[in-house]
Order: sequence, then C-alpha cells, then structure tokens
Amino acid sequence: MRQLALATELPFLVAGGALVGGLIGYFLDHWLHTKPYLMIIVGALGFFAAVRDMLRRLQKSSPTVPPTQ
Repeated sequence: MRQLALATELPFLVAGGALVGGLIGYFLDHWLHTKPYLMIIVGALGFFAAVRDMLRRLQKSSPTVPPTQ
C-alpha cells in the first residue's frame, strides 16, 4: 500500500516543482521585464529540485539489502 501511495505522489511532485518554479519565474519576468528567461531558468531549477527530492524519497523507501560475504 505504501508503494502505491509513493507511486501516486511522485508525478505530482515533479509536475508541481516545475509548475511552481515556472510561475515564480513568470512573475519575476513580468516584474523585471526579462521575458521569458527567468521563467525558463527558475522552472528548470524547480524541475531539477523536484527530481532530486523524488530520487531521495525513492532511495529512502527502498529496502536496504546488507552485502553478503
């Protein structure tokens, strides 16, 4: 059941990171008149941060197997 919850959560995490980063970049572009550079840069940063968080959550949820001798 925990794996199903994690599999359902991860796509929203990645899409949300890119969306929030893109929105922040859009408003900064609008304020600083630099369209579309900050939207692309901050959106990409949000995407990569979300992917990093996704990999961290996957690593934490996977069972660790001790090395055999």
